[in-house]
Amino acid sequence: QVQLAESGGGSVQAGGSLRLSCAASRNTHNYACMGWFRQAPGKAREGVASVHRDGRGTNYADSVEGRFTISQENDKDTVYLQMNSLKPDDTGMYYCTASYYCSSGFPAGGIWGQGTQVTVSS
Repeated sequence: QVQLAESGGGSVQAGGSLRLSCAASRNTHNYACMGWFRQAPGKAREGVASVHRDGRGTNYADSVEGRFTISQENDKDTVYLQMNSLKPDDTGMYYCTASYYCSSGFPAGGIWGQGTQVTVSS
């Protein structure tokens, strides 16, 4: 089974940037939709950004539109999330996920990484 491993989290001040990476242990060609979710303490997990393998493009949560950018390596087995102009509200555990399809614009019912912590201080 494909495993996903996130990296790149850390602590930054508001206005700073971080770049998250998600590396797959094997070829992910069966997973058409890859993306990122996040979960803040006491809150539900929410979709942040996604990318569709067949060129259908990308999707972003309204809260990160214009500040975050999702991208893939040419082999499509590594996904990045460039996060700029970070805000304290962006604090949370960020999870990479991959699924056979997108639902409501984000991966659904697929596999998950262990997560990487992002902390933004004011």
